[in-house]
Amino acid sequence: MKIVLASASPRRKEILELAGLAPDEIIPSDADETVPEGLTPDETVRILAKRKGEGVRPKAGEDALVISSDTVVALGNEILGKPADRDDARRMLRLLSGKKHFVYTGVYITFRNRETLFCNATEVEFYELTDGEIEAYLDTGEPFDKAGAYGIQGRGCFLVKRIDGDFFSVMGLPAAEVYRAVRAINLEMKNEE
Repeated sequence: MKIVLASASPRRKEILELAGLAPDEIIPSDADETVPEGLTPDETVRILAKRKGEGVRPKAGEDALVISSDTVVALGNEILGKPADRDDARRMLRLLSGKKHFVYTGVYITFRNRETLFCNATEVEFYELTDGEIEAYLDTGEPFDKAGAYGIQGRGCFLVKRIDGDFFSVMGLPAAEVYRAVRAINLEMKNEE
């Protein structure tokens, strides 16, 4: 079975490799990422993950299993996407400082006439951050292409006091759930043979 990752994220590729699902091909999605206002973070990531997968599906070929996902950071129902600039990243980090928030990752897996769509929510708690810590982190350049302006797998690890849930989901792809979903598709196929 050919596995196609519908994402240019090196983290997602690495997670799939760790789960024994190394992608045979990477086809980044160019799907529109605008969503109607008023959606919950859970609804948002599900819609975007599915839209990305459906967009890549025709390019991947009919015998490819396509995995797509979307991740957002949410404080309450406020979604914190990728920061627009340094000031926006600073604002997000100050918002998250000393608080608990959720990271939502939606995953869409499609193969032939099968599809799986789910969302993983992981709670993350930040330490109380000083202005100096925030500025030092901003100086690394790491926050600018990350939802919520931080990367738990990088220098941003010093921001995080604890997590309750799937570490890999915070990185952008819940490895164990994806592995089990792909395994279920494989079992269904074998049972049909």
